[in-house]
Amino acid sequence: MYHRFEENKYPSTNIKINAFKKHIELIKKNGIRFVNPSNFENELNNNKTDRKILITIDDGYQSFYKNAWPILKKNEIPFILFVSTREVGKRGYMSWENIREIEKYDFVEIGNHSHTHDYLIDFEVQEIKDDLKTSIEIFKKELGKNSSFFSYPFGEYSSNLKNIVIDLGFKYAFGQHSGVTDYTKNLFEMPRFPINEKYGEIDRFKTILKTLPFPYKSIQPDERYIGDENNPPKVSIQFYDNLKNLKNINCFSNEEDKWRNSKISLNSENKLEVNLEGKFTTERGRINCSLREKNGFYRWLGIQFVVKEK
Repeated sequence: MYHRFEENKYPSTNIKINAFKKHIELIKKNGIRFVNPSNFENELNNNKTDRKILITIDDGYQSFYKNAWPILKKNEIPFILFVSTREVGKRGYMSWENIREIEKYDFVEIGNHSHTHDYLIDFEVQEIKDDLKTSIEIFKKELGKNSSFFSYPFGEYSSNLKNIVIDLGFKYAFGQHSGVTDYTKNLFEMPRFPINEKYGEIDRFKTILKTLPFPYKSIQPDERYIGDENNPPKVSIQFYDNLKNLKNINCFSNEEDKWRNSKISLNSENKLEVNLEGKFTTERGRINCSLREKNGFYRWLGIQFVVKEK
């Protein structure tokens, strides 16, 4: 997941264009296939051992149109561009004319990123519905149709928000919790690796290209929007029986705003309990689990919680 390109005063959401070019080169060099969003369902459910990547860009900044789009266009590299309809045409953002220009290419998908790009997770149910319905109406007016793809603003979702996205007819929704997508994932909790100046360095990108999916049956709790009454959450992951060497799994978490090795326990039925030692005290609580495999590859699973404001 990318945001800005060569907007160097925003390092937390920016990637330098030379770094982006190297990312593309590395993907090609490693024989990893680019996924066309129009074929997403088939790619998810078939050829499961193939290595493949879906590029997504959030927000629709002009810097994407100016600096990254020419590269993707020249190489016909498929991607999803997620736009918030309220921001289109504002200073620093692409216009609908820009968006329609790139949308005509068969390797491009314009995804829905809400209307306001506010903290929808804090909204009342009706407010969420009104926001998303507004974005859908504008998509239909400007592009002739709404997208099947949705990206949660700030990567944050609650059960309420997720259920509304489902009810409004979207087929897929993406967060910003790191991880590898595979056919076992909840279609409305799709992970992505966020890339920026700090987390887009070449060594880290090479590491990302060596991650594998971590198939699981379920993660509890299902609600990722937590308050005082359920912070810290009681976290458990039910893995599939055929995963090898699961006893070697490691997890890290940031409770009390300090990254640490999580205390974990694994039972005979491949259910992992993550025993958090304190509350999540920042806006987002994170748990990342990894398992080394052969040839330098490793499985990666990220979980994100959002802490309610008091």
